[in-house]
Amino acid sequence: MLPSLGIGRIIKSSIRHVSRKRRGGGGGGVVLFSRSLCVRTGGDNGSDAESTSPPPSTAAADHYDVVISGGGMVGFAMASALGKSARLSDRRVLLLEGGAERVWDLSPDYSNRVCALNPTTQHLFTSLGVWQHILDMRAQPVKRMQVWEACSEAMITFEGDEERPVAHMVENDVTLQALKSLIPSHVQVEYNSRVSGYQLPQDTSSTVTITLQNGRTISTDLLIGADGVRSGVRAAMGVQYLGWEYDQMGIVATLELSEPTDNTVAWQRFLPTGPVALLPLSEDKSSLVWSTTKKTAQHLLSLSDEDFTDALNRAIWDDKPRDARLESLHKGWLRLLETVLPWTNEGVVRQLPPSVTSVIPSSRASFPLGLGHAVHYVAPRVALIGDAAHRIHPLAGQGVNLGFGDVAILLETLEKAVLLGADIGDERMLYEYERGRQRHNMATMTSVEALYRLYTSEAPPLVLLRSLGLSAVNLITPVKERIMSHANG
Repeated sequence: MLPSLGIGRIIKSSIRHVSRKRRGGGGGGVVLFSRSLCVRTGGDNGSDAESTSPPPSTAAADHYDVVISGGGMVGFAMASALGKSARLSDRRVLLLEGGAERVWDLSPDYSNRVCALNPTTQHLFTSLGVWQHILDMRAQPVKRMQVWEACSEAMITFEGDEERPVAHMVENDVTLQALKSLIPSHVQVEYNSRVSGYQLPQDTSSTVTITLQNGRTISTDLLIGADGVRSGVRAAMGVQYLGWEYDQMGIVATLELSEPTDNTVAWQRFLPTGPVALLPLSEDKSSLVWSTTKKTAQHLLSLSDEDFTDALNRAIWDDKPRDARLESLHKGWLRLLETVLPWTNEGVVRQLPPSVTSVIPSSRASFPLGLGHAVHYVAPRVALIGDAAHRIHPLAGQGVNLGFGDVAILLETLEKAVLLGADIGDERMLYEYERGRQRHNMATMTSVEALYRLYTSEAPPLVLLRSLGLSAVNLITPVKERIMSHANG
């Protein structure tokens, strides 16, 4: 099914490794340390570490039950979840954030860094008491999603409603501030805490030791790596990491629409160079995520705001030259589907996307795109969450939701360990978290990679194949519901 052999190798490799016999572990306390020093720790918390081995400590290390390395959205969500768990309320929890603490106020201007938080993430945030705080600040419901392409008339829509939108568009700063402001008081957060190295145990007979750049050492029963794509915790684990960089960049910006409207639709169009998405922020503003080749991205970033706006409107509205034979076959396919499935005609309703009047000055930015996956998420007294464990193309908007899903399942695993009287750092317990999340995350990554490969080709057979398939899925409600169910976690 997949046009790329690379993703197949990832799946096979992951299955082989996940299926191997796991090491057992005894009892003992849990400590936060790493097996070897990493050249870099960072990512979600933006911290750097440079060392070859941690210096021996002459004083006893500060001990915590759980240490979270990385203070981004996923790291703070993990800290909040642990702090608010009744079964873990007596555990000492420390979050290490490499950056400085900063004063934050909600700006009238929208940030260009946003996420589409799905219903499962909303459920997690509701349980943590932060969802209403997010709504009180700023969040835009997405009641409908429309996806179509430039090479044919094929499209697919996903419908939500007032009670259960498809997602909510929320700025990253808003999400992070909500998590920070409501974190339980007994959870300790240390800013400017850059890690120089981790010492990880071979089993649960000893603990993890973390060495900070200021020379301080910390021990922990469980180290949770939430330190991003270039994870120092993952490097210290020595776990195999499979992935690659795409020849693509993601361009983000905040957009002004031509007129105020009921802006609750997320629009995504597949171009041969990559998808372009308009995500609703307010009645007259949307957020742009435009994935395109590096060469095209450099050109787009060099344009004036006016010329960039013109290029964006062309990307949304202009059609590429189409093969008349493919168009005829596709129309015939649609007529057949409507005959066989007459009760699903509402699935073909097409809305027109909004026109963009301007790009907000200085809101354009770019970032590299890639795919990555750790063969293992856990080791004795260590677990990876978020981008430290997996990295995905943004075309499906699932990146941070996968991380929040990790938080929810790891919390369940740790609560179960406590209920059973087990060591929370026991790899046998942590493996339950790895097994559950890898099953879900790999399925999502495989689907996204397949879509990326399928829609970056202009080969007529592939254009026809994807057009027929997309149109069929759009008319078969159970299939669409299954897709949405998986996307929602």
